[in-house]
Parts: sequence; C-alpha cells; structure tokens
Amino acid sequence: MSESSSPQKMSSKDLMIVLVIALGSFMAGLDATIVNIALPDIAKSLDISTVMASWVLNAYLIVLVSLLLAASRLGDMKGYRNLFLGGFALFTVGSALCGLSPSIGMLIASRMIQAVGGAVISALGAVMVTSYLSDSLRGQALGIVAMFTMLGAALGPVVGGFLTSAFSWQYIFLVNLPVGIIAIILGMHILPNMAPVTPKAKIDIPGVVLIFIALGSLIIGLTTVQGSDPQIGMFALVISAIFWVLFIVQERRGKEPLINTSLFANRAYSLQNVNVMLIQMAMAGVMVIMPFYLEMVKKIPAGNAGTILLTLPVGMILTAPLAGKISDVIGTKKPIITGFVLCAVALFLLSTISAETSVGHIGIYLFLLGAGTGIAFSPLNSAVMGECPVKDRGSTSGLVKMMTNLGSSLGVAVVMLVATIAAGPQLAKVSAHAVSSTDLAGAFDAAFLFCMVLEIIGIVLMLMVTSKEPSGESSGEAGIGF
Repeated sequence: MSESSSPQKMSSKDLMIVLVIALGSFMAGLDATIVNIALPDIAKSLDISTVMASWVLNAYLIVLVSLLLAASRLGDMKGYRNLFLGGFALFTVGSALCGLSPSIGMLIASRMIQAVGGAVISALGAVMVTSYLSDSLRGQALGIVAMFTMLGAALGPVVGGFLTSAFSWQYIFLVNLPVGIIAIILGMHILPNMAPVTPKAKIDIPGVVLIFIALGSLIIGLTTVQGSDPQIGMFALVISAIFWVLFIVQERRGKEPLINTSLFANRAYSLQNVNVMLIQMAMAGVMVIMPFYLEMVKKIPAGNAGTILLTLPVGMILTAPLAGKISDVIGTKKPIITGFVLCAVALFLLSTISAETSVGHIGIYLFLLGAGTGIAFSPLNSAVMGECPVKDRGSTSGLVKMMTNLGSSLGVAVVMLVATIAAGPQLAKVSAHAVSSTDLAGAFDAAFLFCMVLEIIGIVLMLMVTSKEPSGESSGEAGIGF
C-alpha cells in the first residue's frame, strides 16, 4: 500500500504525449489573450470602428465555446489522435489566413476557422490525457497541461505587444505557425492511435444548433448590455435563456445527446463542474478589472501594469503541476478546498487596497490569487474527469472546457457590472478622468469582494462533495505508471 500511495513517475513516453497535448493548450491560451492588445492597431489598419474590431474576439469565442461539446463527441466517434491533429492543422491554417487577411470580413471568417480547430484542440486535451495515461498520473499530467495553458495566457499580452510594436498585428497570428507545425509532426509520431470509444454514434445536430444560438446570444448580450444599447443586450439574454431551456430539453430527449444529462444526478460531478466555472469567473473578473485600478487609481503606465499583472499567472504556473501531482496521492478534495480558501483570502486582501497601497503588496496579493487558482484548478479538472465513466469522458472533457470559457465570459461581464453599480453613474465619466481615485477604488473593492463571494460559494459546494479514493492509491494496473 505504501508503494502504491507514493507519487508515480511519468515515463519519457508519457511525458512526450503530455507535452504534445500541452502544446495545443499553450496555443489556445496564447491566442485567448494575444489578440486583445492588438485590437487598436487592427482597427486603425483596416479602417474600422472599435466595435467592429471587437468581433475579432467575439466571433472566435462564440464558435469556440459552441463547438466544444460537438468536438468531444466527434472524438469519441472518430478517434482522438487523428481528430486532434486535424484540429491542430485547421487552427494553424486559420492562423495563417488571419495573418494574411486584407479586410475585416476575411479576418473574422479566418478567426472562425481558427476557432473550429481551437475547439477540437481544447475539447480533446483532457480526455486524451485521461485515456492515454494511467489514473495515477492523471492529476500531474493535467497539471502540466494547465501550466502550459496559463503560460500561453500569461505570455499573450507580452508577446502580442512586442510583435505588434516591432512588426505589425499580422504577426500575432503568424507566430502560431511554427508551434502548430512542430506539434503536428510530433503528434504524428508520438500520440497513440486508439480505437474510437463510440464509433457508431451520431452527432446531435439539433443540440449543436441550439447551444450555438444559446451561447452566441449570451456572449452578445453580455457584451452589449452595458453599452449604448442595453435593450439589445437584454433581448439577447432573453433569447439565450429560451435556447438554453430548449437545449436542455433536447439533451434529455435526444437519443444520442452531446452530454449525458444523467451524469448530473451525481452530485460531485455537478458541483465540481459549477466550481470550474466559479473559479474561472473570479480569475477572469480580476484580470479585467485590475488594469483599470493600476492605471486609473495607481496611475501606473500600461506597460508597467501588464508586468504587475503577470504575477497572477506566474502563481498559477508554479502551483498547478505540483497540485495535480499531490492530488494523485491524497485525493482531489483537500487541494481544491485549499485553493479556494487561498483565493478567498487573496481577494479579501485585494478588496483592501487603495491609492496608497504599494505595488509590492498588490503583486503579492495577485500572486496568492494565482497560486490558489493553480492549486484548485488541476485537481478540479481531475476530479470531474474521474466522476464519469469511460464512454462519457470525451463529452465531459468538452463540458469542462465549456464551463471554463463560460466562466471567463461571465466573469468579465458580471464583475464589470458590479463595479459599474458600485460606482454609480460616475463610472461613465472614467474616460475623462472625472471620478476621484477614492470613488474608483471603492468600486473596484466591491468587485473584488464579489469575486471573494464566488470563491466562498465554491468552498461550500466542495464541502458537499464526498471524498473519493485517491487515484494514486487505486489498486491494479490503473495505479501503475508505464
């Protein structure tokens, strides 16, 4: 028993498999943040409005999130290896087309092609790790994948800013080409070719259409409800609610649904999926609100503010692999709760900052938030994957990615809404710097406290989850690395 409960070591073959999958996560993380900083240059270069330029982000997000469940089911039907490599190829081609786009129409269309490939890469990562490696290695493997995702997201603004200023915005897309080509070549030689899990299954086309409309209208609603036309945003949110209901009805009645709704009868499966969304909401909310605090309250230049923000993903990068490995030995519940507690403490500390707070203290608080998120996130992914049977691992992998991206979208929109309500109508004058630092700091404090509440809800939900036997202590061949 003592031997099986000690941390298992990955073989070189295991590590290479994880690294190929992690390269996909790195590209997805990089592309999620690299575009934002280049939007002003894109708008200027293509002579379009800022609103139109924002669709370079929105179109990608809508297609990506909408196709995650469908991509997971297709992987179950056709096999993970070839579909993963095909998704990589499509993502790489889409990146090249983005870099060569002469107009906003072609750029948005190319981003949608890129998003289809990105959905495949994102959806299949966790299920491939779970399928190719033993259960005793699942946590640390998912931790490495999470680390690469966070590394990509952390480097996105830095790399994007450098490429845009040194060359042009086109290079933020062209930088994907060498990584994609290397990953495809490595994947062809390293990834195992396993038989499909459900080769005779069919894609739930009505479900795909319904979730596309539900998610698309949700993202449109969240991005416009705080703008100049809030009525359009509210209408889009109502449409989204209707289509979410229709999607749930379709999934319950459909013969081959995108997601097995009976899995949600498992309390641990349901609550931990919700926690994936909650922890992502809090992190995304802080990442969107913090630059405003640093630049408008602390009067720190944008370049220096970006460097300070790096402390958050650095905390995640340092803790995610270690937390995953530990969870393989002691189980997932304790690391998840520990991570949520650290996040709640960090957010409480962030809610106390003011114009007089030192940059050093702010960096420590952000690092602590990142460390807590990293400690919770890898075991959380492992726990959700461990709650479903083999035949549902593909759809669960897609669901986890969907909850992650949905959490990011909701976090950005809801946290900004909380800050707006806290500051009142004065926040509309921020662009003219007509609001005092004290009033702004109060609004941001309210936003941080809201994020803290999300983490506390996560702790409560985890306390309702029954602890399971650690995967590193499982008996039989599943617990032995190879």
